[in-house]
Amino acid sequence: MAIPAVGEIVQIHSYKHNGRIHRVWQETMVLKSTNKVIIGANERTLVTESDGRTWLTREPSITYFHSELWYNIICMLREDGVYYYCNMSSPFVFDHNAIKYIDYDLDVKVFPDMSYTLLDEDEYEEHRQLMNYPQVIDSILKANLQKLIQWVEQRRGPFAPDFIEAWTNRFKFQRQLNDEKKQQNPEHD
Repeated sequence: MAIPAVGEIVQIHSYKHNGRIHRVWQETMVLKSTNKVIIGANERTLVTESDGRTWLTREPSITYFHSELWYNIICMLREDGVYYYCNMSSPFVFDHNAIKYIDYDLDVKVFPDMSYTLLDEDEYEEHRQLMNYPQVIDSILKANLQKLIQWVEQRRGPFAPDFIEAWTNRFKFQRQLNDEKKQQNPEHD
């Protein structure tokens, strides 16, 4: 699988199980890129919904995608702390300058104190029947939901105490590097 370069600006494409586009984030800067993990960041990026509506994200966020886990994590940096929005999803693929995954409706919202709540169980059940999610997908998602909750409770991955500070600093540094490159090569804008 091709992977983006650190510093590259990519899109994020969320699809539904039936193959239809669900949501697109226009610009996310890649901070780490391996065959297994992509960590990115964005701030005030344009998001386009499947019905064409658009909106801007309100706060900086760090995004975490893994090629073997059936969830991804958006860490939203707000004034009163870090909130995590975790999408139960297929593992990501990187294709045509975009991080792509299938969104499976279930979400976990994690608060700054590491308490959490499961969201959209009704939507998951409705779409599971409507789009005929195979039983194996249902089993995989439920197992990965338990793994995600263990990560939260054990403060692993993006929930680790030093994760946000390290990647926020990396985002600031990478933006500065990209700005310097633009100043040195203005014809590439």
